Amino acid sequence: MSSSPAPAGRGRFAPSPSGPLHFGSLVAAVGSYLDARANGSAWLLRIDDLDRQRTVPGAADAILRALETLGMHWDEAVLYQSTRDGAYQAALDQLKKRSLVYPCACSRREIADSAVAGIDGPVYPGTCRKGLLPGRSTRAERLLTGSDPVGFEDAVQGRIVHNIERQIGDFVLRRADGQYAYQLAVVVDDAEQGITDVVRGADLLDSTPRQIYLQRLLDYPEPRYAHLPVAVNVVGEKLSKQTLARAIDPAAPVPLLNSVLEFLGQSAIADCAPEDTAAFWPQAIAGWRIARVPRRRMLPAPENPGAGAAG
Repeated sequence: MSSSPAPAGRGRFAPSPSGPLHFGSLVAAVGSYLDARANGSAWLLRIDDLDRQRTVPGAADAILRALETLGMHWDEAVLYQSTRDGAYQAALDQLKKRSLVYPCACSRREIADSAVAGIDGPVYPGTCRKGLLPGRSTRAERLLTGSDPVGFEDAVQGRIVHNIERQIGDFVLRRADGQYAYQLAVVVDDAEQGITDVVRGADLLDSTPRQIYLQRLLDYPEPRYAHLPVAVNVVGEKLSKQTLARAIDPAAPVPLLNSVLEFLGQSAIADCAPEDTAAFWPQAIAGWRIARVPRRRMLPAPENPGAGAAG
């Protein structure tokens, strides 16, 4: 009796449960799903509920139900970042043992007043690198960065290189409120889940060199990366709860999914009934070509996703 071959790789989708699934988050879900399935990889689901203050009760379950309605099924139990503090602390302790982490007493206002603008906000000027000034107490914990450039080849956006020390500065691993920073959490979780391919929105493109830097310090494998264009509204704002992005309506899933395919530069599936996801996905997976995804960080979202799309 022969067993099925093991998946060739492991992809994932990691939504934040700050609200229901909208078109922008659906783009990341569909892109990661298609890329994983087209390459014979497993597809995992992780709920990025690290920031408890932004988590909306019931949002995670609503996201899972929406994905199931769209015919998207994950291969393992869902991982919730809110249950992972022990793993993040262990990684932080590992870095501390190598004297790579230091306490920082600076407030955001103090940093803004003394910093130059970088690619992701003010560049931390290194105020606390040599120790806290008398009378100051720890607010956050930062990672020492170096002057060597960190680069990678993105499957969509091309070559990306950052000098983290100069363009970002020593970045936070544990925040003033005690929560672990996203950069640390995502690196630890990707390593533990054995993620080989990260397909996500280009709003996270500038975070990737920091994550690769952490992977190298922690001796973790480095996944392959592909950053998809971010869907923006008519004034160029990323679709999000803050910009009042509308929740998707999965009642007619195929036209909605075809809108995502067209947004990602793929061919729509024309011969499926509006509700027939079982027929849609094999064709979409067979037709997936990541080389066709527009090499853009942002693209306008369709006004009415699913309206007028083939299906």
